[in-house]
Amino acid sequence: MKRTGFLYDERYLLHKTGPYHPEVPERLTAIYEGLSQSGLLDKLVRVPAAPADLHWIINVHTAEYVKRFEAACRAGKQMFDSPDNQMCAQSYETALLAVGGILEACRQVLEGRLDNAFCAVRPPGHHAEVSRAMGFCYFNNVAIAARFLQKQFGLTRVGIVDFDVHHGNGTQHIFEDDPTVYYYSIHQHPSFAYPGTGREFEYGRGDGYGFTKNSPVLPGQGDEDYRRLLERDLFPAFADYKPEAIIVSAGFDGHNDDDMSDTKLSTEFYTWIMQQIMAMATTYSSGRLISVLEGGYCLRRLPELAQHHVEILLNG
Repeated sequence: MKRTGFLYDERYLLHKTGPYHPEVPERLTAIYEGLSQSGLLDKLVRVPAAPADLHWIINVHTAEYVKRFEAACRAGKQMFDSPDNQMCAQSYETALLAVGGILEACRQVLEGRLDNAFCAVRPPGHHAEVSRAMGFCYFNNVAIAARFLQKQFGLTRVGIVDFDVHHGNGTQHIFEDDPTVYYYSIHQHPSFAYPGTGREFEYGRGDGYGFTKNSPVLPGQGDEDYRRLLERDLFPAFADYKPEAIIVSAGFDGHNDDDMSDTKLSTEFYTWIMQQIMAMATTYSSGRLISVLEGGYCLRRLPELAQHHVEILLNG
């Protein structure tokens, strides 16, 4: 059995998004309760959360943006940069705690104290741009984690796999000219799938050309369509790139029962894709894998999806 870290903190529930918003604290309590009831919680190593040092955040976001976000929360603003980004006075501190906990998980994995980790955090991050909040996201958690792995541990090839049903526009844009991070996303496009980026011909730019890969999926497609694209696009790319660590933007909102997309993925598919990512981490990355929660809004499905996700991390 692997030494799998689990990041969860009740302070992540303090980020309030108001009535009718899908990104709610109950997402995390559903995951926590599901892991507890399954008996998995006792097998995990708890990762402590502390506010991230701003030094790590401004490696990705501008200092001016961070100050704007903090000031908006302190002023009691209920929206930041976009109507999607509803918030409260505690949202800035919660976002700092999310990043800080993820960086601690990364540290423990890279120092060999953990084999891998699952970070059940909110707010999510992959839509956050360098200087703009978007799509429920404020700080780009996985991008900050990737820079941390590079600057703190000297990694030169970090792989990011984003299987949230929405394209991680922020993560792609942050790294699109950087060959030291390979960003792969599979997501629904077009239809109402937010944010409308992530087309197949987007490969990065400059020195980073060829280190971005998108697999857009048409609405209504399901398991076999996803499998075919992953086998065509992701697996050969990582076989060539051989990332030294893999970070997963784990979004479960492509599930057939999730109202946030038209994609028809099954619970079994999410088990399969994590098995494949785990196998790539074992082959290329000495098992170093950090999974970070993004989307997933069907509260009755999240417990089983998280349970299967964590079982794969534990069992290898």
